[in-house]
Amino acid sequence: MVVIKLLVEGGKMSPGPAVAQQLGPMGVNMGKVISDVNSATQEFKGVTLPVHLTVNADTKEVTIKVLSPPTSELIKKELGIEKASSARLKQRVGNFAIEQVISVAKAKHDAMLSNDFLATVKSVVGTCQALGVLIENKETREIMKDINEGKFAEEINARKIDVDSEKRKVLDDYFTTIAEKQEEVKKAEDAEKAAEEEKKAVATTEKEPEAKK
Repeated sequence: MVVIKLLVEGGKMSPGPAVAQQLGPMGVNMGKVISDVNSATQEFKGVTLPVHLTVNADTKEVTIKVLSPPTSELIKKELGIEKASSARLKQRVGNFAIEQVISVAKAKHDAMLSNDFLATVKSVVGTCQALGVLIENKETREIMKDINEGKFAEEINARKIDVDSEKRKVLDDYFTTIAEKQEEVKKAEDAEKAAEEEKKAVATTEKEPEAKK
């Protein structure tokens, strides 16, 4: 038995060089394997996740095992974004409802070492912090405090994942305001940077004639 470990985008595995290099020498039907992997990962469209292929060297039979995607990938899928914030302390990329945190926790729980679902929820909150994601219009440290005080105990115990449409609108409106403020700050910083660069360029130009003398 040979185990081949791959990272693929859900439903979009293709016969690229990396795949061909690992599967080619196995003598398996590559087209069928790719098709089977895409079928097995269809529900994770837009998410990069680990897939293990166990190949029987004698029969060429391939067993596919789809592993749980990284928590960060599940959060980005839930938000509908491709990249998280590269400056999480300044840039917010989304505003989760607690139900979305629970949804990601449910998807990850079986792969976690802890049997405590609450611990999995807290782990997801920690990843939200790392990515620059607000939760319930709050910073994650505030949400963690709320969770510890039992504020969301009912939702967590029921593993509720459906977000009320009215609540969703409130969260989206709040994030729109945050995003607009972030954009204003970015424009101001860009303008300041451009002015500084122009100032340096002018100073350099003025020095050049003096250097020629």
